[in-house]
Amino acid sequence: MENNKKIDEILTRGVEKIIDNKHLKDVLLSGKKLRIKHGVDPTGDKIHLGRATQLWKLKALQDLGHEIVLIVGDFTALIGDPSDKPEGRKGLTEKDIEKNMRAYIDQFAKILDIKKTEVHYNSEWFSKMPLKEFLSLASAFSVQQLVQRRNFKERWTKKEPISLKEINYPLLQGYDSVMVKADVELGGYDQLFNLNSGRDIQRIFNQKPQDIIALKMLYGLDGRKMSTSWGNVVNILDSPNEMFGKLMSMKDETIVDYFELCTSVSEKELIEIKKQMEGEIVNPKDLKVKLALSIVSLYHGKAEAEKAEKEFNKIFKNKGLPSDIKTFFAPKDIYPIVELLASMGLTKSKAEARRLIEQGGVKIDSKVIKDFRKEIKVKEGLTIQVGKRKFAKLTKNDGH
Repeated sequence: MENNKKIDEILTRGVEKIIDNKHLKDVLLSGKKLRIKHGVDPTGDKIHLGRATQLWKLKALQDLGHEIVLIVGDFTALIGDPSDKPEGRKGLTEKDIEKNMRAYIDQFAKILDIKKTEVHYNSEWFSKMPLKEFLSLASAFSVQQLVQRRNFKERWTKKEPISLKEINYPLLQGYDSVMVKADVELGGYDQLFNLNSGRDIQRIFNQKPQDIIALKMLYGLDGRKMSTSWGNVVNILDSPNEMFGKLMSMKDETIVDYFELCTSVSEKELIEIKKQMEGEIVNPKDLKVKLALSIVSLYHGKAEAEKAEKEFNKIFKNKGLPSDIKTFFAPKDIYPIVELLASMGLTKSKAEARRLIEQGGVKIDSKVIKDFRKEIKVKEGLTIQVGKRKFAKLTKNDGH
């Protein structure tokens, strides 16, 4: 009875679509152990909350005794997944992919029992696939079929370029399912075209087509899909303070989704939160605090979450400085402010530094600076703030 309840929650909470729903539910209730595939392209070196929602769903299935098969797409990342992208996506270099993958297993292990998880890199089979075999696979699909995916269709209508490399991406992701003999594939709803390709390709290879669990998309801090490429992410390796601060900056309209997809609050509590938001009977900031405490606790523990809340209040409510500010050695006596911000890594470039200064987003010793031509005279302990969450101090002491 307890397992039945868990299965119902797995198949409903945070789920956008299931194929084939009846078949999957019946086989889960039967107690048969399934091979459940999930693929991750290493587009960055950190796993964000959007990807973590899928790992938590896999964890729930793993706890029921099912075999989780993770595919790290070191080969497919060379192409770049075009899913839900309005323009062509550049593939990564082999060097970037290798760098990004280094910490993946440790991050998977923060959620999954990695000793019970089967991990593959899809270069295992694609680096050895003969061209003749690939052409045979590609002949099973027509160009018309492949360009019917929404973003390709839009680009086709606008006469925007679609590379042959991009078109082949779903074939490769689908072939992964053949190689690991997947019974089920789990992914984001934006991946539905690719997931269905896996079913089609399994049929070609006389395998039973995998069932699909497509999860709701988690939107990023700016309201778009959470994506490493766009930088609107909360990473599971973010420090407690950084994670708490980012979550407090999110758009109000995404609060309920984050509670549903990123926390373990009960269904009853989730319904109450929805009512509170819809009826405007609660301050969204209060719910964000509750949300941030819940998510930071999940990855760092309750004590660290409570410390992060105190630190946040100190800075944003009481207008104080952070307890721990990174100190930079400044060898020169005077710096143009844009050079100073860029050289310290507080901005990505001098151009960004200029833009933030003109917008009033830069403070020196708590005073707003609006002249991007200003030269800063370095003194011991000079404090710089960029935006709401970036702080730094300068020192004339090089440590020697």
